[in-house]
Amino acid sequence: MTSKLAPLALCLLVACSGAPDAPPAAEAPAATIDAAAGARHIEADVAFLANDLLEGRAAGTRGFDLAALYVANRYRAIGLAPAGDDGSYFQKVPLLEARRVREGARFTVQRPGGDLAFEFQRDFLPGMNFNATSHVVTAPLVFVGQAVHAPELGHDDFEGVDLTGKVAVYFSGAPSTFENTQRAYHSSGLRKMSQLAERGAVGAIGLGNPVDEAKYPWARGARNWQMPGMRLVDAQGLPVDAWPQLKATASLGVEGARKLLEGAPMSADEIFERREKGTLESFDLPGQVTLAGATTLARVDSVNVVGKLEGSDPALAGEHIAYSAHLDHIGIGAEVDGDGIYNGAFDNALGIAVMLQAATELQADPAKPRRSLLFVAVTAEERGLLGADYFAKFPTVPRESLVANINMDMPVFLTDVTDVVPIGVAHSSLAADVEAAAAQLGVGLTPDPKPEEVVFVRSDQYAFVRQGIPAVYLDAGIKARNPDIDALALYEDFLTGHYHQPSDDTNLPIHYPSAAMLARLNAEIGRRVGNADARPTWNEGDFFGQTFGGRPAP
Repeated sequence: MTSKLAPLALCLLVACSGAPDAPPAAEAPAATIDAAAGARHIEADVAFLANDLLEGRAAGTRGFDLAALYVANRYRAIGLAPAGDDGSYFQKVPLLEARRVREGARFTVQRPGGDLAFEFQRDFLPGMNFNATSHVVTAPLVFVGQAVHAPELGHDDFEGVDLTGKVAVYFSGAPSTFENTQRAYHSSGLRKMSQLAERGAVGAIGLGNPVDEAKYPWARGARNWQMPGMRLVDAQGLPVDAWPQLKATASLGVEGARKLLEGAPMSADEIFERREKGTLESFDLPGQVTLAGATTLARVDSVNVVGKLEGSDPALAGEHIAYSAHLDHIGIGAEVDGDGIYNGAFDNALGIAVMLQAATELQADPAKPRRSLLFVAVTAEERGLLGADYFAKFPTVPRESLVANINMDMPVFLTDVTDVVPIGVAHSSLAADVEAAAAQLGVGLTPDPKPEEVVFVRSDQYAFVRQGIPAVYLDAGIKARNPDIDALALYEDFLTGHYHQPSDDTNLPIHYPSAAMLARLNAEIGRRVGNADARPTWNEGDFFGQTFGGRPAP
């Protein structure tokens, strides 16, 4: 639990109060911003955004709305112009919220040797249905590996499989034999569901596995079964990416997966091992499954918060670089040690604070970048990158004017580090800007130590990438200034003990000077991209550039 409203954050909120859509007040720019002052600014922002009073900042809640108002007023105090809807700082994001209903949820398998019953929460959770308030499906089962269709890589989990009228059973992720870029792309849950729906499946069951269980125990996540899911709503009022063909979905923990895989052509342990080796094969599972459940549905609206720093070159000011960071966290959930507020200090109050500090430094510099800069605090990242997806598809500036994205998400600075980890930098010409900025500031660049986690498709930059916009995401570094400290181990401890838990709060030892270093680096990258003669480009032959570089329509 965090302390109630920190005095410094309260002073900031009062100083920034007022209508968030009023024109920004002119400020005399400072020549430089002291690094220690930058760290204090970041700490003050985190103190407010991660406070218990905001109740975890879940999209669609009052706590999030307060956070959005705070960020809008911080933009105003910094001197950013409103760049949302109708001259405000806010872009409305239409959402459909779904919540599971425990009563009536059922997962049973009928087999000749006897029925198998799975227990709600302990074994399984029903998926949230965005198309109907109740569902029941009885159908045969077929295991489809990781539900990956990649014939260009010589891999197709659907080859020879008829999914029509059946329930697909699959693992998350993509084969470990894939190169990391293709592995990230084919790990996308949206792509898997789309593939299953296209092939006539009527349901889908996701399986847990021992590797993920060790990092993110099923019981820890399942206790928050009451937390909602969300989808964007289109112009016709229909949920986006809801696949009505898939009438029922469910997920199983690793023990539930073992039970379901009884009767498979090989043991569950062998199947788990094949998943890690990337050598899974598809097969029918015996019996039929019945999936039943109910969902409550409600329309809610949230907002992205958008500020703008106008470019200095009349010929290039119409082009925009979008900084992004998600403002939401997961709200109020199951209590852990008496605390049920999931504050999200690292995830992502710190990311928002770093973006605000980068904006402060760029605004304070008398030499403004030639291109315009947008600062977008996006909503509903925790529900599937929804706010970023909406902004990337329907930006508040001309869509073709977006030239690059610089994203900030959960920079876990638990000690003084000398480096950052650039995610996705190898895909575009942004690499040169990142490298030059880091060299100028004396910041080390370390390759992603865990590429198998496919982070590039799991944060908001991927929403921009899917619209053909080159992007980079700078994560916290892993090289401690003190050689006796293992910064990577600290990060791993955070993931296993604090990620998406109430303990991700300001009681953790956040190293604010390192966060200020990241803000300076992000600001310098923006300067370089903003001042370049040419807009960023995808590298020749790059997978993401070839896949999305044509800028698909919404």
